Amino acid sequence: MDLKLLVFLVFSAVLIGAAIGVITTRNPVQAALFLVLAFFNSAIIWMLMEAEFLSITLVLVYVGAVMVLFLFVVMMLDINLLPQREGFTRYLPLGGLIVAAIVVQMIFLIRVRWFSAENYPVPDARAADYSNTEELGMAMYTDYIFQFEVAAVILLVAIIAAIALTMRRRPDTKYQRPSDQVLVQKEDRLRVVSMDSES
Repeated sequence: MDLKLLVFLVFSAVLIGAAIGVITTRNPVQAALFLVLAFFNSAIIWMLMEAEFLSITLVLVYVGAVMVLFLFVVMMLDINLLPQREGFTRYLPLGGLIVAAIVVQMIFLIRVRWFSAENYPVPDARAADYSNTEELGMAMYTDYIFQFEVAAVILLVAIIAAIALTMRRRPDTKYQRPSDQVLVQKEDRLRVVSMDSES
């Protein structure tokens, strides 16, 4: 077996397992860590496809920054997992039907017979001076500029929503009011008492 094919099969299997772990685990922190593993394996597969820029971007941006943000948001939201666990078995049949419908659609859309060496040949090796970063930038900012801007707006809305969710008031948490602290005078907090000295 070719070494490149063996590496692809190994990392693809780990990627599928990590993706299943993301949607099956009940702990949101563990789901985020499974997603980190899935991103890392996707980056390796992209590296095998000679998409070096996308691969390193996936590692640096998503694994290094976005997933850290996800973990902070998940921890700050203080999600109560008990109601979610109670309703898991109740919605399991409906979820199974949805999963079966998605699998059937994917089979009809992709078709198993399409996956063959004749339909998907190995791409030709590029020259040493070829820059897929330049090609990606040209395609993104010319042909797909509208989709790129829409994705930016969606990310902005997601950031604002995450901030709004974390800024909610909790009844059992103490808060500081900097505006009241600035207006405090020393007479309000300090009292000077004169007393006789003791020998």
